[in-house]
Amino acid sequence: MNTLRNGEYFGETNQMVNLEGLTITDTEYTHPFVDWHYHENAYFTFLLQGNMTEGNRKETYGCSAGTLLYHHWEDPHYNIKPEVFTRGFHIEITQNWFERFDIQKNKVEGSFNIKNPAFKLLVHQIFKETKTNDTSPEMAINQLLLHLFSQLTYEKESKERKPLWVGQINEILHENFAENLSLTELSKTLNIHPIHLSRDFHKYFHCNLGEYLRKLKINKSIEFLNSPSSLTDIALECGFADQSHFIRCFKENIGITPLKYRNLLKTH
Repeated sequence: MNTLRNGEYFGETNQMVNLEGLTITDTEYTHPFVDWHYHENAYFTFLLQGNMTEGNRKETYGCSAGTLLYHHWEDPHYNIKPEVFTRGFHIEITQNWFERFDIQKNKVEGSFNIKNPAFKLLVHQIFKETKTNDTSPEMAINQLLLHLFSQLTYEKESKERKPLWVGQINEILHENFAENLSLTELSKTLNIHPIHLSRDFHKYFHCNLGEYLRKLKINKSIEFLNSPSSLTDIALECGFADQSHFIRCFKENIGITPLKYRNLLKTH
């Protein structure tokens, strides 16, 4: 089986940032099929543009723009890419980095598709840090990455203890985030009292319902920033009240305006 060394991917790497224990790359995928292989280091793949199929020994993912995947080191997988421009952002992490920050291997083993919008926004922030002109982004990137791993660890540890309604509401929110959802309607659908839902939502999602919906909307809006759509059209398509509301929420979560982020996406 083919082993890819530090910073190696099947494609054309347009940018590489080397930090202590981290290699961050922005790569255009050029191979229509990549047979079973693994990487010597653990890494996140965040699909910026296009789509592909990725499979491992447990499952297969249909990946579109906005998909966030994690692979632990030496975890085998394969890729299939259609004839469309596809671009991935990778955060590759050495074992020394895990040891340096005392992150245990068994907390993040395997390959998995990360759907939590808050985690994706953290990766968007890391992407932003690599594209700005800051000469020393290492501290900010390490802080964001440590926060991501702490949240991932907590989510994996508590997964088995979650009640059935947690998965149900997560699916409803992902499919209907652009609609005008209400706590009362969700409570009726899930057969849970509104007070119980409101109180326990934060327990499992680490934010209130409104904040979670805004994060879903922002993640979706970033997919549209790759298109020529106007900010007004993107705001309405993603369920924001208007363009001003969209810009304000985006800046609160990403740190820059949607227009500035759109310009970062173009630098490849």
